[in-house]
Amino acid sequence: MRIILFIFLAIATIKLTFTSPVLAAEISSGAKIFQNNCSACHIGGGNILVPQKTLQKEALSKYLANYNEDAIQAIIYQVENGKNAMPAFKNKLSEPEILEVAAYVFQKSEQGW
Repeated sequence: MRIILFIFLAIATIKLTFTSPVLAAEISSGAKIFQNNCSACHIGGGNILVPQKTLQKEALSKYLANYNEDAIQAIIYQVENGKNAMPAFKNKLSEPEILEVAAYVFQKSEQGW
C-alpha cells in the first residue's frame, strides 16, 4: 500500500509541477473532492471550528499521529476515520477519492496553501 501511495504521490507531484493549462482538468479531481466535502470547514487550508488545527504543514505535523513518518497515510487515516468534530469519510468517499483528496491536501500543505 505504501508503494502505491508513493507512486501516486510522485505522479501527482510531477503533474502539478509541470502542468499545462490543458491538463488542469485532470489535476482537479482532488481539488473537486476537497471542495465538495472539506472546504466548508477547511476553506483555504484553515479550520473554522478549531482554528489552530489547520491544514498547514506545521499543524498537520503537530496534530496528526505519525505525520512526520508517513504524511499521506496520516492524512488518509484522518479522512477515513475523522476525529472530534470532523466526520469520517470512509463510508462516503471511495478509496481512490480518499487518496486523491489526501494527495491534494498534502500538496497544498507543502505549498503553504
